[in-house]
Amino acid sequence: MRVSTTDPITLRDVPNPQEHPFVIEGEGDTAIKIYFESEDTKREYLDIQVEHPGEDFDTNLNNPV
Repeated sequence: MRVSTTDPITLRDVPNPQEHPFVIEGEGDTAIKIYFESEDTKREYLDIQVEHPGEDFDTNLNNPV
């Protein structure tokens, strides 16, 4: 598991990460543990909408010309 102690919302380093909120994205060796400065920035991060382009097969981006 990788660990990030930079809050992705504020881009500031999180001192003493064990005392701050976090989320774990992914599983196993490719997972990442992301620490946040506060519950507010964690909530803001979790509220970001995620696109799933692998599930949208209605659009063909191939340009055969």
